[in-house]
Amino acid sequence: MRMRLASALIALTLFGGLGLPAQERSFPVDELRPGMVGVGRTVFKGRELEEFRVHVLGVLRNVIGTRRNLIVARLEGGPLADTGVIAGMSGSPVYIDGRLLGAVSYSLGQFSKEPIAGITPIDEMREAATLPGGRRQAARAELTLPLTQDGLRRSLAQAFSWMAPFADSAADVQFSGIEGFDRRVGAMLRPIGTPLTFGGFEPSVIAPVAGAFSDLGFTPVMAGAAAQDAALLPPAPLRPGDPVGVALMTGDLELGATGTVTAVDGDLVYAFGHPFYNLGPTQFPMTRAEVITVLPSLASSTKIASTGEIIGTFQQDRATTIAGTLGVQPSMIPVTLTLTSDRGMRNTFRMGMVKDQLFTPLLAYVSILNTLTGYERQAGAASYVLRGTATIRGHEPLAFEDVFTGDSSSAGAAAYVVAPLNFLLRNTFEDVDVESISLEIDASEQPRTATLERVWTDTPRVRPGGTVDLRLLLRTYRGEQLERTLQVAIPPNAQGAVSIMVSDGNRLSQLEARDLQVRPLDTRGVPQMLQMLNNTRKNNRLYVRLVSPDSGAVVRGEPLSSLPASVLAVMESDRNGGSFSPLRSALLGDWEISTDYVVSGTRTLTLTVDRQN
Repeated sequence: MRMRLASALIALTLFGGLGLPAQERSFPVDELRPGMVGVGRTVFKGRELEEFRVHVLGVLRNVIGTRRNLIVARLEGGPLADTGVIAGMSGSPVYIDGRLLGAVSYSLGQFSKEPIAGITPIDEMREAATLPGGRRQAARAELTLPLTQDGLRRSLAQAFSWMAPFADSAADVQFSGIEGFDRRVGAMLRPIGTPLTFGGFEPSVIAPVAGAFSDLGFTPVMAGAAAQDAALLPPAPLRPGDPVGVALMTGDLELGATGTVTAVDGDLVYAFGHPFYNLGPTQFPMTRAEVITVLPSLASSTKIASTGEIIGTFQQDRATTIAGTLGVQPSMIPVTLTLTSDRGMRNTFRMGMVKDQLFTPLLAYVSILNTLTGYERQAGAASYVLRGTATIRGHEPLAFEDVFTGDSSSAGAAAYVVAPLNFLLRNTFEDVDVESISLEIDASEQPRTATLERVWTDTPRVRPGGTVDLRLLLRTYRGEQLERTLQVAIPPNAQGAVSIMVSDGNRLSQLEARDLQVRPLDTRGVPQMLQMLNNTRKNNRLYVRLVSPDSGAVVRGEPLSSLPASVLAVMESDRNGGSFSPLRSALLGDWEISTDYVVSGTRTLTLTVDRQN
């Protein structure tokens, strides 16, 4: 006992001498006895801390993980008799004899008659929350487009599978406490629901997102930023029991989760007592929060809260806590979206998004779709001309430029931006740092489609090294005829029959995948990925290909035409390596014709290259 006291005095002396913050004294689980009564602290409204009583029932041992424990207790006081355990209470600190026991973190099923909760010991929270660098990307997490509730739920479960009972079965539970206590309680305990606040979103846009998160234990709430008068208050120190937010998106659109602070050790903050998504190292903004009210519910009562200013960074998301540091704010992706309507309206929206493999594409998708849905009509055909860039640290920018029209044009425009981001962030070569996204969208309530009806030349015979005027006839959705002319150069070494194929981008990509065996996903690094994405076929382009029947090959994803027979023979002998595929034609030239419409159709004509002509 004397040795323990001496060690404690030495530790306090060292902390004081080094100027380091001393941790709040903790109450060890081994000293806990059934019947002990503690005091919990949380905010039920505004920012005012209120106390509630905590009656210890016992301890579930070695269940959530090796040497992990969960304290089971009955809560009493405030609105708890009417509400039960409240979503948003996660992290509320509990004290016994002035020492910090842990965080209210788990609830006992739904429709329970009493507010029985699980408490995560503070020592296990502190032990889990080391604060190293960022999280590595994982190729297995993928956002499926177009976005649906079922697809997003599968993506979330694939990437962040943590919403599970405290124990899988009653046989797994070791309970020390009241004799005869039903061990099935361990299989019924789940992390308290985390309120997920949405601000500025159209209900139809956010419904699949809210539904998917709800299926995984979150409680979606339509809310927004903290009240203006609250923002004008002088900044106060963050206290145990205060509401706290995890921001995923800030600015004109807001999305974040709210919970409760368990402990503040100097600049270190511990909260929740269970994972947000068990991501490991993170770089998510830590914000102030304000509780507007508590919504009682037989199924799951919820704190209705709004987020405030960023006050630090959550750097760890672990099984027993989320933890971070006050002061330094994380780097986010600034997004600027300018929408110009043919009705004379022009609006610019600015958001900040977290840098994350799954959340970044998801947030980009819903922000674009929400802007188009909120400011343009939701039913009937519409057209969008989209331009912009995403800057990538250390690489060339990712460029956007295309036209979308029809009944699902808003979803098409959103997916056009998000699909390449999703592809880049899932790459296995290196971590991709998206620095900013800037988009301009011109909106019209008129469809903008055109069909390729005919291609022709004035002569079927041409000379090597000469040119030929290729004429194209398009018909718009209104029946108007558009005629375009392209000068096609014939290579000096061309001879015999050659073909000119004119096609829209979608059909050309299908033909290349079938005939040329070009696989767009075969890349050898981020630079090649960006090059491929920036050369993606556009909806408003016609693509012209001049080809001859010469032999060639596709080598490591690159088509090589007009190869000598000796070279082809060497490649053919080594084709077991999987990097060689033969070609039946050679590409002599290619051109693009840009239009103001989403074009469709394909036409082919044959010319004769005659040296005597």
